[in-house]
Amino acid sequence: MTESTVIHPLRQPGAVPLTRQMFIRDLVVNMLIGVHRHERDGRQRVRINLDLSLIDGSSIDDDRLASVVSYETLVHQIRTMCNSGHVNLVETLAERIARLCFDDRRVRGAIVRVEKLDVFADTASVGVEIERFNPKS
Repeated sequence: MTESTVIHPLRQPGAVPLTRQMFIRDLVVNMLIGVHRHERDGRQRVRINLDLSLIDGSSIDDDRLASVVSYETLVHQIRTMCNSGHVNLVETLAERIARLCFDDRRVRGAIVRVEKLDVFADTASVGVEIERFNPKS
């Protein structure tokens, strides 16, 4: 059998639920984050990246926004979360963003990267990346 004739077991109909990948790249927000005194008094630039694995139960032939997970809604919710008060740790923010994504049961997994952009003059960013799976899906 040549490689072109091999059917990957995960791509066989009925083998597993179909998935779709969705992403949000380089969302930059100004927020209160950090454990140091100067971080409590001034906003910092934070870059957020998301990679979501979604259950794709249909072919989305109806072409309706309600049939998909809306990246626009997620961006608005993340912005609201980042403006709702001080957060000590980038790890805490990443966990909160993952939980927010899991409010939609179609989200099976999330990779969340949170970076503080202006901490050190000689680095582009510092931060954390987490991978979480939805206990509800």
